[in-house]
Amino acid sequence: MTNGQKKFAAVKGMVDVMPPQSMIWQEVEASARKVFASYGYREIRTPVVERTELFRRGVGETTSIVEKEMYSFVDQGEDSLTLRPEGTASVVRAYIESGSCVSEPIARYYYMGPMFRRERPQKGRQRQFYQIGCELLGVESPLADAEVIAMTAHFLEEVGAEGIALEVNSIGCPECRPSFNEALTGFLKAREGELCDDCKRRMGRNPMRILDCKSRTCREIVEKAPRISAHWCGGCREHFDAVSRFPILLP
Repeated sequence: MTNGQKKFAAVKGMVDVMPPQSMIWQEVEASARKVFASYGYREIRTPVVERTELFRRGVGETTSIVEKEMYSFVDQGEDSLTLRPEGTASVVRAYIESGSCVSEPIARYYYMGPMFRRERPQKGRQRQFYQIGCELLGVESPLADAEVIAMTAHFLEEVGAEGIALEVNSIGCPECRPSFNEALTGFLKAREGELCDDCKRRMGRNPMRILDCKSRTCREIVEKAPRISAHWCGGCREHFDAVSRFPILLP
């Protein structure tokens, strides 16, 4: 308190970016624009606020993001709105709404800006955080996945990042996921009493979401769970192998 006036502070989990740190941010953003443009990606800027239902459908109702972490509110028009927790759903919505999905069936976009999740602030993670991302829409070729990975590696090299480890995985497709879900559910049912309440609820709706749980006990359980790679269909295995053979991924 100073002279009877209240002293204001930033909201918990939302920090100021002051000089000289802001200058480093500018350099990183400039590097992103330079690298992404060299691959033919163009910037897309979407609203910070979207309809809540967009994220419920795009991210998944059983995710921790939707269940616990979104900043949602009802405005004066009785619309349920949410501060964006991630970028992909907004990019896809804009791609379809603008008609670009028709005029530009294959599109390359990148974005950067603030995202919001009400999780416990910790070192390196804030409730308002800034994300740089890219989307290659309209193509399912393994080369598309490899392109995005290669571009990301180029960007990390450009900004001087060190000690980066790349892990590649696949969640399969509608053809092979059911058999994995069945095997995973059988495994989890035998240990249901050890799961957190959220995971017990998710098990009947979308058991794969349990693999993302942050609970230490649940994480220890899923370490021994069946592997989805054992349930891939032929097409998914071929796709994964093709991506893995791309030169940028080889040791």
